Amino acid sequence: MRFFVAGSSLPAGMSLTQTWIARSNLVKTRLIAAAAAGTAALIALAACSSGSGSTGSSGSGSSGGKVTISFFGADYGTGPSNSTTKYWDAIATAFHAANPNITVNVQTVDWTDFPTKVETLIQNKQYPDILEGDAAPQFAQSDLIYPIKDVLSTSVLNNLIPKFVADGAYQGTDYGIPFTTSTRALFYNKKIFTAAGIASPPTTWAQLQADAAKIKAKGDIGYGMPLGSEEAQAELLLWFLGNGGGYVDSSGKYDINSPQNIATLTFMKQLAASGDTQPSPGTTDRKDVWADFAAGKVGMVLGSPAVVPIIQSAGVLTTSDFGTADIPGKNGPITQTLGVHDDIVAFNTNPSHEAAIKAFLDFAYQDKYQLQFDNEYDLLPATQSAATTMGSENPMFAAFLANIVHSVNYPGNSNWTTVENQIKTTIGQAITGNPTQVLGAIQQTATSGS
Repeated sequence: MRFFVAGSSLPAGMSLTQTWIARSNLVKTRLIAAAAAGTAALIALAACSSGSGSTGSSGSGSSGGKVTISFFGADYGTGPSNSTTKYWDAIATAFHAANPNITVNVQTVDWTDFPTKVETLIQNKQYPDILEGDAAPQFAQSDLIYPIKDVLSTSVLNNLIPKFVADGAYQGTDYGIPFTTSTRALFYNKKIFTAAGIASPPTTWAQLQADAAKIKAKGDIGYGMPLGSEEAQAELLLWFLGNGGGYVDSSGKYDINSPQNIATLTFMKQLAASGDTQPSPGTTDRKDVWADFAAGKVGMVLGSPAVVPIIQSAGVLTTSDFGTADIPGKNGPITQTLGVHDDIVAFNTNPSHEAAIKAFLDFAYQDKYQLQFDNEYDLLPATQSAATTMGSENPMFAAFLANIVHSVNYPGNSNWTTVENQIKTTIGQAITGNPTQVLGAIQQTATSGS
């Protein structure tokens, strides 16, 4: 989850690219690929548990006043050198030094495998005490997690960005604790544009397709469309927003096969059929499209600030070779962009751990840890104070964070994770198949509550 707000203006003398470069030069290079953590990692984590129903946690919650809690999260890194396990282990170590009676066992899993691994844990009732990277409502519906007021001090809770807190509510109660955030923009290759005779980035779908065709005629890929299983739900929503659509209607009810969405996916299918995208967009992951853009092979992609270090690592494009712009819509730039966040939830399956969970989360939400994580992985904070600090270091981000209230997030419906997984695994079929049928099947799953 990375950050850009469509329609926001830049400070005088500073381009969006320049600001992202300035920021990304302060952090380690991050690629959007991860070495998968296999099933053995989950088995090892489960083996840490000596009590029923809590992964990696001590069963009684007390042994001479000591307690061990478990943390299970998504890995945002590219491999062992910047694995997110190292980030959380460092926090757990510092926390243990300050709280010798509490130990935190940490495990993270590659994003691609994360949904399946979490599902396996839940099905086997191997609940971690703390889970990072998933939506709260599905767990709140089953009464498995604490309201955030029970596991955060008032000062920490009030420091969270309110928009993100509201996204994690279920039946009027806040359950999801936002941890890190992001939004998207259009990246375009200026060198490819110049070679194709394109003067400026597109603002409408018709312009995007015309530009993509010109780029294809010069031997490059016009538009990179990642509808593979890694993050198809993000790409699809950004296109839906460009035609007045989305995953839900104004009342919050699923509307995935709306006429607007069907028309949008039909256009995307036609764009691919015309050869204006990379081959096989229905099975291409985001990480591969971003890597091809960084290699100078693609004219346009939708991306986040995390694209910048990928470009720098590839060493093909200079700062002046690429730019960013508002995301094109059917008739003009979209007025709302995708604003996403990854949440933390705390499971209530071992009540004796509640105090330890609260102590650890209060400790982990310090600004220094928020900023360390977001600088490492090219993301944005979920707390107001850390966002203010980041905004003061890079003034442009202050405006972006202020505009997050206008962003659109994924639905907060309790079965969203099930729906999201079906989008990831089936939406690519619409590119060579029938968009109406594919969206209809997803809508049926969504409304059945399965």
